[in-house]
Amino acid sequence: MNEFQSQTLIQSVGFRWMDFDAYLFDIDGTLLVTRDLVHYNALNRAIREVYGVDATIDGIAYHGKTDLGILRAVLERSGISGDVFEAKLPEALAIVCAEVSGNANRIAADVCCCIPEVLAKLQAAGTLLGVASGNLETVGWHKLEAAGLRQFFSFGFFSDQCEARVNIFRNAVEHARRKLGRAASVCFIGDTPEDIRAAHGAGAQVVAVGTGTFSFAELSRYEPDACVTSCRDLLR
Repeated sequence: MNEFQSQTLIQSVGFRWMDFDAYLFDIDGTLLVTRDLVHYNALNRAIREVYGVDATIDGIAYHGKTDLGILRAVLERSGISGDVFEAKLPEALAIVCAEVSGNANRIAADVCCCIPEVLAKLQAAGTLLGVASGNLETVGWHKLEAAGLRQFFSFGFFSDQCEARVNIFRNAVEHARRKLGRAASVCFIGDTPEDIRAAHGAGAQVVAVGTGTFSFAELSRYEPDACVTSCRDLLR
């Protein structure tokens, strides 16, 4: 891949991050980082109460996974069959959403570096802004509200009906192109290898940001269209 590289930014030749019609942001590790146990406790409660399993999400490599994928991984590890998982899933998701809603005032969200400035710049340019996240919809919007970022986004796609991240991203791209026209260009911003794979799988380009669990060096190996240490690098 032909690319321009510095110590804090790698981008494909010809890639200009401000040239897109729509931008779709991941939430955790990209827009914000939470310092609470609200989402964690909600998932664990659903596992215990719905499936009767004394287990938690500890030990699951959940960064980049959807909420449905996290639940499935825990329950597979605990010996729960796929049929039982699917049959009880609606009840489990309802508990997760109710638990997060009931404790939304306890969500402590730190906004990632320069996110408000980047969002304001894109909004001022008249671009379409949305979120594409592995969170359940109720969970995702509560996190954005806690971070003071909800007002920037006109739509979102989440994991309530999609276990695979690539399907969430495809649905988000399709929505953007219904709004803007079939030729609309779409760029994702995410912080995990799964975000990079899903964006490319959805036929879109992607900026990887090293503000989550994965470092700039780790993310660059997955060949995003651009890779930055944080969104500060996009403002230079």
